Amino acid sequence: MNILVLGGGGREHALAWAIKQNPKCDRLIVAPGNAGIAAIAECASLNAEDGALVVTFCEENAIDFVVIGPEAPLAAGVADALRAAGIACFGPSAAAARLEASKSFTKEVCDAAGAPTAGYAHFTDLAAARAYVQAQGLPIVIKADGLAAGKGVIIPATMDEALAALDDMFGGAFGAAGAEVVIEEFMEGEEASFFVLVDGETCLPIGTAQDHKRVGEGDTGPNTGGMGAYSPAPVLTDAIAQQALDEIVRPCMVEMARRGTPYQGVLYAGLMIKDGRARLVEYNVRFGDPECQVLMLRLGAQALDLLLACAEGRLTEARVNWADDHAMTVVMAAQGYPGAYQKGTEIKGLDALPEDSFNMVFHAGTRDEHGAVLANGGRVLNVTARGATLAEAHARAYAMVDAIDWPGGFCRRDIGWRAL
Repeated sequence: MNILVLGGGGREHALAWAIKQNPKCDRLIVAPGNAGIAAIAECASLNAEDGALVVTFCEENAIDFVVIGPEAPLAAGVADALRAAGIACFGPSAAAARLEASKSFTKEVCDAAGAPTAGYAHFTDLAAARAYVQAQGLPIVIKADGLAAGKGVIIPATMDEALAALDDMFGGAFGAAGAEVVIEEFMEGEEASFFVLVDGETCLPIGTAQDHKRVGEGDTGPNTGGMGAYSPAPVLTDAIAQQALDEIVRPCMVEMARRGTPYQGVLYAGLMIKDGRARLVEYNVRFGDPECQVLMLRLGAQALDLLLACAEGRLTEARVNWADDHAMTVVMAAQGYPGAYQKGTEIKGLDALPEDSFNMVFHAGTRDEHGAVLANGGRVLNVTARGATLAEAHARAYAMVDAIDWPGGFCRRDIGWRAL
């Protein structure tokens, strides 16, 4: 079959890599792709957020199946346009994608479903939000309501910082995403990610992972899109995963169907775990990045079969075959990230690294210029490895990191520290 993957980051490189392993895949196109993806698939210049353009591209290229990587095309209704044109598609409708596009909407769904989550208040007015924060006191969590590329969550250390965060959000620092704000109670515990495929009715868990959001070692410094991840997450035990499925995910999916907006795609539940129980931090309506990279390395070729079963409403007959293994990914980012960083620095040494089911460098923000790989973003490479133990995966990943010659980049050296 001919398959189109929308997106151009590390998540999409990992999805393309796994899909490419499956003999069902005849032709693979990724739009827009990147320098690493170009080595395994055709790359196409295409506005992934324009549903009509995507449909036309699919018709012209006889595309059988579309996998939508990032959240923006989902929120823009690209999955709706594809389904209306009769093209099989992995990813939720725009109405269902509100579970990520609006934090206040997610809170309403949780309230209706009785799903355990943080207490909250929703504001469209700066003065009211400032008064609420001053009345509540710290610790507190301040979130831009809309899509902010993983950076719209502030956990202020001081009241001045909290009020400044509100001023920034309502002042346009996150664009339209910050026009409304959700303020939540601070939940103590350990955070982990739970990934579930949903075909409108059936929920199939496909793995757990733990991300490292802050830029500095020991989880210090500002939040990022993610500096590394590992899978599985030991803190998310089978019992806690079952509780999350029974009390959070399934009730919310029933509520979404009741509203006439059944959910189809991957649901990424960020969970806070304390005293053997999980509460929902937030939902994302796509694979996490960089969590997707460790999941795909562990899933391999079966990933395509699972995505197809999800898109075609056949999850009742699907099974996930997990090896008893571990995977870790280390993000290499451009110096200065998540602040100002330089593009165009050359990365050497990638050609000498192994590329197999145990060792992969997934490209996130790269471009090819006359055969040279250049940095083209903030998070640039996802150095990913599998092993029989997490320690083995850790050793493999950092050995590859050390073999990459890129003075313009940096990484955290402590990915996996909680579990290790």
